[in-house]
Amino acid sequence: MVVDHEKLYSGPIFDTSGIERERMPGSRLVYSDLPSTVFEQFRATALQAPDSEALVELGGRRLSFKQALVEAEDLAKRLVTNGIRSGDRVGIQLPNGVDWVLAFMGTLAAGAVAVPINIRLTEIEIKYIVENAELSYTFGVDGELADADREAVLPKVDARDSAAIFYTSGTTGLPKGAILSHENLTSTVENCRRAADLPRGGFRSLISVPLFHVTGCNAQLLPALAFGGASVLLPKLDVGLFFDAMRDERIDLLLSVPAIYWLAMSVPEFDALDTSGVRWVLYGGAPISPDLVMRLRKAFPLSKLGNGFGMTEATALATFLPDAFATVRPETVGLAVPVVEVDIVDPDPHSGIGELRLRGQSVFKGYWKNDAANESSFQDGWYLTGDMATIDRFGFVTIVDRRKDMIIRGGENVYSIEVENAISALDGVAEVAVVGVLDPVMGEKVGAVVVPQAGNPITPESIADQLSDSLAVFKIPEYYYISPSSLPRNPAGKVLKDRYRSGVEWTGVKHPKKS
Repeated sequence: MVVDHEKLYSGPIFDTSGIERERMPGSRLVYSDLPSTVFEQFRATALQAPDSEALVELGGRRLSFKQALVEAEDLAKRLVTNGIRSGDRVGIQLPNGVDWVLAFMGTLAAGAVAVPINIRLTEIEIKYIVENAELSYTFGVDGELADADREAVLPKVDARDSAAIFYTSGTTGLPKGAILSHENLTSTVENCRRAADLPRGGFRSLISVPLFHVTGCNAQLLPALAFGGASVLLPKLDVGLFFDAMRDERIDLLLSVPAIYWLAMSVPEFDALDTSGVRWVLYGGAPISPDLVMRLRKAFPLSKLGNGFGMTEATALATFLPDAFATVRPETVGLAVPVVEVDIVDPDPHSGIGELRLRGQSVFKGYWKNDAANESSFQDGWYLTGDMATIDRFGFVTIVDRRKDMIIRGGENVYSIEVENAISALDGVAEVAVVGVLDPVMGEKVGAVVVPQAGNPITPESIADQLSDSLAVFKIPEYYYISPSSLPRNPAGKVLKDRYRSGVEWTGVKHPKKS
């Protein structure tokens, strides 16, 4: 579905200049004039503004664009000198920091394929990625590289060449390696600039999410390197470090998952934090409740809000809800970004709900060494996301659930995100996850795992009573678990719901309106 925003809003929502459609059946929308690689973009910026600050590792090194370019190119030549060839996979098993960034950019400049590794995985999980990707070298694990040969020459890299393999942060099963090309990265960088209306230079971005995830790397780091912004890197998720960076580093761009914003705003020190210099507050990576959006608007009154929706397979960004609609349509994830098309597969004739599919220049090449996944994930050039969604007549996309998380209660579809949003808006609720509970009669019933706010006692009965006016009878949970600890999440901020699908001591509640 391609929406003519200009007709709907008397002007385009995003800048759509310089976009064309490839001349072939079922072709994609593409930017007509992009640099071949993000390293090329980075080099051009470094030559234009060599003394501007590029990288700041909180508690560590600071590099200007010129210094970062020199070190990245030297590292690339060292890789070539040590036998790394175009197309070889190079792992990056490092924490957030300057060394991670140099390893990623140096690998790309050497024509190799970067494979970021989640350092929080178990040894078994890391071993699987190392063996599946057939890594030739891994930063942070293998020995030091020999010095670069003075005659070493960096290879020419084509836009369609593979640049990186990001392993999906799936909540079930083994991760799949999504192959991203150089044009996937450059088009995503341009999409981020146009969606968030970023300037060319002058902004200071706080990266509080892991760089081994596409949100931190592709949607935040790479645009800053391409457009002259400074990237302030948090070595780990720590609310204290978050506040330190906000105070000391003149941060004006925030991009994080909803859970991090919730944690930061729940700390008493937040009230004393000066947020007047923050120009962008961007969020994504996990569903966000309308209630939390309203809290962000109040906490950052001078900032532009923006909700980005995407996935590893979309190189980070597929749709974006800009500031003008942030509090008007907070239940949606916005509109397709310029070179992405969105569509619904087999929509229900009444609700319009169906599986969301994507096509465009920033949609990935396919999964590494996984023919079965590639065959099931692509349909006539479109990528099937596994997300159940609707698209309204104005082009706004609303994600209602993951296909695997949808609950079917006696033939009625219940979408967990809708129930979670209703519960999270209640007083005393800190976090919530909704899952299906097996039932011999109904097949499934709705279960809610609720984390109460500190000092706010909450009971299953009180939750059920308060939901009567906001949810249909069959959607109100009949099972509850009041959790004493925060919900388990993967590094992308996604709740690990599988941990609650069995072995939970549920408390059953019969609502008066229940049949």
